[in-house]
Amino acid sequence: MPEVPHGVTTGDALLKVLSALGNPHRMRIVAALLENRNYVSALAREIGMGRPLLHMHLQRLEAAGLVTGTRELAEDGRTMKYYDVTPFVYELTPHVIARAAATLTGTGGGPGDDTADRTAGRPDRGAQEDAEEEAK
Repeated sequence: MPEVPHGVTTGDALLKVLSALGNPHRMRIVAALLENRNYVSALAREIGMGRPLLHMHLQRLEAAGLVTGTRELAEDGRTMKYYDVTPFVYELTPHVIARAAATLTGTGGGPGDDTADRTAGRPDRGAQEDAEEEAK
């Protein structure tokens, strides 16, 4: 598969890609699709995942531009959606991250954002212990 370098990556686009790849199931999906394109039922059997969960992960990968899905007509007349890896190359260096960070449009943490701080709104353990100590 030829590698296609991406040009300037915005911070939002880079976060979407990193978030999509920051899940072990999605990494396994990309690895399986690298070998050959596949349709959902066969891919689900290959990687040992239920179809509804696989659909959710494929949607996330597709939204990040890492996989593409195309509908095709099977010999029996059924429409099947085949997925394939979209060629991509991302170089991560401190300079690339700094340039991408300068273009961020939001703070992240929205619905479905795997990179969101799951402790948002809760004091960290150190701050909580400090507050308890002061109360004594």
